[in-house]
Amino acid sequence: MRRHFYDLEQAHSSSVAREALQRIGALYGVEEPIRGRAPDERRAVRQEQAKPLVDSLREWFEATLTKLSRKSETTAAIRYALSRWAALTRFLDDGRIEMDNNAAERSLRGVALGRKNYLFAGSDAGGERAAAIYSLIGSAKLNGLDPEAYLREVLIRVADHPISRIERLLPWNINSCMPEVST
Repeated sequence: MRRHFYDLEQAHSSSVAREALQRIGALYGVEEPIRGRAPDERRAVRQEQAKPLVDSLREWFEATLTKLSRKSETTAAIRYALSRWAALTRFLDDGRIEMDNNAAERSLRGVALGRKNYLFAGSDAGGERAAAIYSLIGSAKLNGLDPEAYLREVLIRVADHPISRIERLLPWNINSCMPEVST
């Protein structure tokens, strides 16, 4: 939702988009100090501080719609938000859910950047091998490993490693001897 308003503000210096971004920014302001805290604590803070901001944002969206042309890009952005309101506000009732999907989008960025190259995987088997490598890289990252160092270590060991113990080379088993990812 935020991206639509950001694009509008950048393209047209829209005052409505700017206000929407400020209101959304206030929600991020609530979220920042509770990031990484226990789900129950996050939910309580969100109910107390973010829910009134979300309710106000919805009221503002609905009031603003009455002042805009039906065919404007801003109207489309507001309608987009309102049509997905239940999903957009689900984070208020569940402290385990992030307010946005930025982490998921960041993790998929490499896939999106290489999409054209995947057309040339050569075959279904080539695509499956690429998927396996991406899964290993993602698993290495999730286990705090430097993916390049992890793959290098696996490639060094795999030729002499017994197939019956191949699971020992998985990121969550090999990580005790691997350098960690620098954050």
